Amino acid sequence: MPGPYRYTQPPSPQSATGTAAAVWEQTATDFGITHPPTLVVLSSAPELLAPAWALLREALIAGSGSRTDRELVAAGTSLANRCPFCVDAHAVLLHANGDHALGEAVARAAAPGDERASRLLEWGRATRVPGSPDLAPPPFARADLASHVGTALTFHFINRIVSALCTENLLPAGAQRLQAVRSLAGRSLSRVVRAPHRPGASLDLLDSPGPGPAWAAGSSVGPAYDALRTAATKGAGLLGDDDLALVQETVAKWDGSHPAPGGPELPGRAERPGARLALLAALAPYRITGEDVAAWRVAPYTDHCLVHLIAYGAFAAVDRIESALPVPELLETP
Repeated sequence: MPGPYRYTQPPSPQSATGTAAAVWEQTATDFGITHPPTLVVLSSAPELLAPAWALLREALIAGSGSRTDRELVAAGTSLANRCPFCVDAHAVLLHANGDHALGEAVARAAAPGDERASRLLEWGRATRVPGSPDLAPPPFARADLASHVGTALTFHFINRIVSALCTENLLPAGAQRLQAVRSLAGRSLSRVVRAPHRPGASLDLLDSPGPGPAWAAGSSVGPAYDALRTAATKGAGLLGDDDLALVQETVAKWDGSHPAPGGPELPGRAERPGARLALLAALAPYRITGEDVAAWRVAPYTDHCLVHLIAYGAFAAVDRIESALPVPELLETP
């Protein structure tokens, strides 16, 4: 059966040592999946692995408030980013939490019957639009701001990595498209999903992160976000000055829309393949093709380099979204 990875061959998690091995130990305990493809795909550039896991764990898994609420935010984000792999994953995780009707609504991209659930899903969708007026007031309490904003930003990053470097199949042969399979997969994860998880357990895997942004002050989400930002932005070094300026200027003007094929936002692969890959990763990662990758990845570039470049583009979009958050209004939430 073909694997879920495109354009790279990640190292086997069974051969991992040190920090990577500690990540896999935590994913088994706290996520219920020993080697989730969403993280394995990053292991060609292992310096990205622990920060990505830390942000995922501290926001979605160990964050404050209801796990159902955070799954709905993550699902809304994934729907907005057109990431079917992650949409299916959150449908399964909602099943695991006992939210079967919500899981099926997410899987079908349908509006939930519950008004509050619908608001959370739409809030997650709205986070794709930098500075969206629909973000404030949020449909959750101020005490849960770090976990909910952190969850949305986590999946703005992960959606882009997965869309660029994985297939759409969460399970072999796309079996997750069957309702019975989604329900069964959810039941297999139910114990872990419903268990309490101590905040901060992943921070020991990080290398001296800062406190993070104001919306995450005092939480374990802040240092995890800071660590991923530091690791992901290192991929900027793979672009020349002119290409880097083009990527930064284009993302700075991005309004959250999905660019049309051949639109002016995306340079040609023959002329500026690195800038094209980074911008596709930021704005439309599901449109990356083998031709786009091959045009850029010539010697001495490797899988390590490709993952770093995609991560840089993905986080450029995350940074655009995060920097436009209406933080004062969010911090005033009761």
